Order: sequence, then structure tokens, then C-alpha cells
Amino acid sequence: MDGDSRLDVSRGLLEQVADKWTILILAALCRSGGKCRFNAIRREVSGLSQKTLTHCLRKLERNGIIERRILDTAPIGVEYAVTPLGHTLKAPFEALYGWVDLYLQEVEAARTRFDTRFATNGAIDFRQETTHDLRPSSAPLSRHLSPFADEVDQSA
Repeated sequence: MDGDSRLDVSRGLLEQVADKWTILILAALCRSGGKCRFNAIRREVSGLSQKTLTHCLRKLERNGIIERRILDTAPIGVEYAVTPLGHTLKAPFEALYGWVDLYLQEVEAARTRFDTRFATNGAIDFRQETTHDLRPSSAPLSRHLSPFADEVDQSA
């Protein structure tokens, strides 16, 4: 694979792994012991539509981050589980969540300064776009900071 092709492939994978829904979905799966049903994930991740969840789960499955298992129940159910490859994201995600915890107040202060400065100039109002970005739900931030903390160790 030449350099440009490799860059395109890695960019696509990075876009998915760094996607906010991917991180929140994997966190929900891990808080549920590493596996969970579709509607349980949807309830856990607020603001996520059925279409977006389906699309994200399919991309995660295609990339080997999760696996989909059909349950032999009536009615038939589907369960999603984090794969060993998916578990390798633990350290980078914990580092990212740690950074958010460490710098959240500083980022919020910077946003306030920016919004104040540009609101007086009649510039674009970014406040509506960004007020929810750092706090994924009404749940305490600490619940989201260590998505793998309650995870069942799958390597044992």
C-alpha cells in the first residue's frame, strides 16, 4: 500500500474511533460488562437516534471493534460485545477522558471569553453549537470519565 492510500485508510479509521458516538457507545458497552443489547445502548447514550446508532454499530463491527451476536430468544434479540481489538482502545480513551477532566474548566473559560469577545462584534454565535459538547448527558461528568472502569476483564 502506498503512502497516500495508507493515509486515506488510517484517516477513515481515525475518524470513526475519534467520533463522539463511537466513544460513548463503547463506554456504554463497557459499563454494561462489555456486552449489551441495542435498545439498552440507545437508552444509555442520550441524544443518539436509532439510525445513527445502527450506522455506528455496523461500522464498529466492520472494523472489528465490536461483534454482533444473534440471541436464540423469542423474539430474536441481538447483542453487541466489545472484541479483544476493541479492548485495545482502553488506554487511549482513558487518556482522552482524563484530558477532558483535567482541562474542562479551562476549555469552558476559553469558550466564555471567545463568546463574549465575538458576541459584541456581531459575529457567528457558537454557543448553541457547543454548550453540550463537553457534557455528553445530564449524568455527572465522572460517570463518563472512565468508560472502562466498570468493565469486566475479558482477558482472564
